[in-house]
Amino acid sequence: AVGLGNVWRFPAETQANGGAAFLLIYILCVLILGVPVMVAEFAIGRGGRSDAVGSFKNLGAKKGWWAVGGLAIFASYVILCFYMVVAGWTLEYLINSMTGALYEPVANVSGDHATFVAHMNDYIVTGNGPVINTFIMIVINLGVLLIGVQKGIERMSNMLMPLLFVILLILCGVSLTLPGASEGLKFFLAPDFSALNGNVIINALGQAFFSLSLGMGILITYSSYFPDSTKLTRTAVTVSLLDLLVALLMGFVIFPAVMTFGLEGENLSGATLVFVTLPEVFARMPFTQLWSVLFFLLLTVAALTSTISIAEVSVAFFRDRLHLSRTKACLVVILPLFVFSTICSLSQGSLSYIQIMGKNIFDFLDTFATNLLLPIVAIGLCIYVGWFAPKNLLLDQMTNDGSMRSRMFRTMFLIIRYPAPILIAIVLVSAFI
Repeated sequence: AVGLGNVWRFPAETQANGGAAFLLIYILCVLILGVPVMVAEFAIGRGGRSDAVGSFKNLGAKKGWWAVGGLAIFASYVILCFYMVVAGWTLEYLINSMTGALYEPVANVSGDHATFVAHMNDYIVTGNGPVINTFIMIVINLGVLLIGVQKGIERMSNMLMPLLFVILLILCGVSLTLPGASEGLKFFLAPDFSALNGNVIINALGQAFFSLSLGMGILITYSSYFPDSTKLTRTAVTVSLLDLLVALLMGFVIFPAVMTFGLEGENLSGATLVFVTLPEVFARMPFTQLWSVLFFLLLTVAALTSTISIAEVSVAFFRDRLHLSRTKACLVVILPLFVFSTICSLSQGSLSYIQIMGKNIFDFLDTFATNLLLPIVAIGLCIYVGWFAPKNLLLDQMTNDGSMRSRMFRTMFLIIRYPAPILIAIVLVSAFI
């Protein structure tokens, strides 16, 4: 669950939506809605022991409910198409941090901000560089996926996730010692409720679902590998709290630094925060290259854990539904990305004239998947588990077939059945009013 949604997307969403008020709504969405929806996905996955569609079929769901799993797989693949592009950007910035090229002046450009804007234009928008780096990340994904779940994905996660936490804690420690740390923390932690509106709430819900990987089929797929002894509620709470922790730590890294160097007035939305503002921050600190390399290494690790986990959803579907070998399933999923992700990458530059509802292809897919598809899938999951799943599915899964007690069952079941789908639906509809 921990990946680019926490490290790249969360700080930008927080800044764009007013700071601490957004953070508060985000935390409430994670704890009140995120944990129950996660448990519902776990119950379907371990109960069905298959991919996001196969799990519904194995539980005896009628054909209409399979569509919920199918929509989850579709949402995850849409996200994968543009996330692979972001992964390529992180690799480019890591390489240029290591060589020092990121901090070299640009001809006919003066000032830190203009310099890093020019670098971002060069690394993300112009030429073949962004596409080439996207291809490299696609190939790395393919290599890990071909090795398999345990030897590939699990082994990679066991090595890279502790590294991500270590780097994050180091950067957090440095940022909190900066002179403007208190002002940054005030923006991040002291809510201004006048900033709250419908858009902030829908964005907070979308970010919560995105960062927890809800509605993407990821949790159904991975929970199908859970042993019978896994405690689903404890796992959901642990994952959610650790996911929140990473997001909070990123806030502690970024906002004190932004305030210290007087960059709070800049447009920090989207890629600008990570690829322009933070290099400006690093340029004003001692040991510039060290902090830059550490941060973009952190971002590249998060990119790999995100893209590989998302890709496995579709791989599992093609392997289980069409009975393809793992190698063929990986190729069917990954090879089209050389086309789809290229289009997403070029939509930042040469294809930017193509607009869908006022957005380029990359931004449209981001909004479409995050603020529409994921909540719709989550509503479907809640309605199915709360009303139409086999009797006692949730109870059996939460108690490991009666081998343990679950004090949270009644509360969790009621949330899944009533408040969760209703609240998600209200927020979803309000975004279009």
